[in-house]
Amino acid sequence: MADPVYQSLLASIHSRQAKIGVIGLGYVGLPLIQTFVRAGFPTIGFDVDQQKVEVLQRGESYISHISSEWIAECQAAGTFEPTADMDRLSEVDVILICVPTPLTSDRDPDLQYVISTTSTIASQLRAGQLIVLESTTYPGTTRDVMLPILQESGCQLDEDFFLAYSPEREDPGNASFTASQIPKVVGGLSGLSGQLAVALYGSAVVEVVPVSSCEVAEACKILENTYRSVNIAMVNELKTLFDRLEIDVWEVIAAAKTKPFGFQPFYPGPGLGGHCIPIDPFYLSWLARQNDMETRFIELAGEVNAAMPDYVISKLTTALNDVGKPVNGSRVGIFGIAYKKDVDDPRESPSFRLLELLGALKADLSYVDPHVPELPEMRSFAVPKLNTSELTVDYLESLDAVIISTDHSLFDYQLIADHASLVVDTRNAMAPTSPSRAVIVKA
Repeated sequence: MADPVYQSLLASIHSRQAKIGVIGLGYVGLPLIQTFVRAGFPTIGFDVDQQKVEVLQRGESYISHISSEWIAECQAAGTFEPTADMDRLSEVDVILICVPTPLTSDRDPDLQYVISTTSTIASQLRAGQLIVLESTTYPGTTRDVMLPILQESGCQLDEDFFLAYSPEREDPGNASFTASQIPKVVGGLSGLSGQLAVALYGSAVVEVVPVSSCEVAEACKILENTYRSVNIAMVNELKTLFDRLEIDVWEVIAAAKTKPFGFQPFYPGPGLGGHCIPIDPFYLSWLARQNDMETRFIELAGEVNAAMPDYVISKLTTALNDVGKPVNGSRVGIFGIAYKKDVDDPRESPSFRLLELLGALKADLSYVDPHVPELPEMRSFAVPKLNTSELTVDYLESLDAVIISTDHSLFDYQLIADHASLVVDTRNAMAPTSPSRAVIVKA
């Protein structure tokens, strides 16, 4: 019978004695650990990256908005234990999965990390565990991919284990909404699974939003990110049109957002970055193809956003040509490698595509990003081996052009205006500066 197992797990959640295990200690998993520790739950963090685990074991953090002091305090108090030993999954009562869900080169879902993680869990599965997938994926993943693997262990849903989906909604760099302050959408694979997941998150976050199924919860996250993708694509396309009409898209958006209803501002840029928005809509496109349908709107948005780095390079090329300089041999500094303002996360950043394009044109490349001290290796981009340059007068005056790709608050934009010769501004970051030496081109 399910009742004893269910009741025992529910009681341990309510008493905060349930031990929480989080698989994947990156930008989603580590803030989730912090949320449950602060709510009074003992936690174990799992990651296959031994180096990452060792950093945490030393009491150090590799994510800017989670302090090393907090990591060290948790280690000392015994409330958080990082490990690479997946055999210890049997020790925890709740398993939260925060592993990557990338796309293949054909833009098909790549669930290898979800599948391998689920297989590992199945090998250690015991009665009385709740498993929740948080990784973004297409509707049906929890039911059609995870459940059969878990049942291969001989354990049965609602009798031995419980299974749910709750999409992560992290917004790195947003101090107003930490993991505990963001409502959690929760969909269970069964009624009992949903009730346990609601109780779990209700013990740690500001609000829980129960939905009728895992599929609804899975679709919710894809809707959220597709909404952003298509609206950003719209303003990116309008930027190129308005540029030809000699209309400033930033001024247009500023005027439009004064309307108190019916308009939400989105802003153009050099492309899309991050681990979600450039990727997640294509999960929906893939699912549509499996059902003999097309998602033309989503595909078009992806094409528009993917073309923006080329647009930026065309603006740079024209601007350099106007002063009699080819891109070949010109000293070009990329300002901002992280995918968004004031974070240290470079995943899928359009800056890497800019570096690729400029490298192919044989520009002399450098970059400035205080949040990314050296360029990491990337799956999808050929990345040069570079360390960040220091933003100084001498450095600025040595450049033929600056491209502002990410508008970090730490950049001194007036200094850039005073000492750079050419600035290609993709974020309208130079707008507050006073006229000075630099020729400023909006892109």
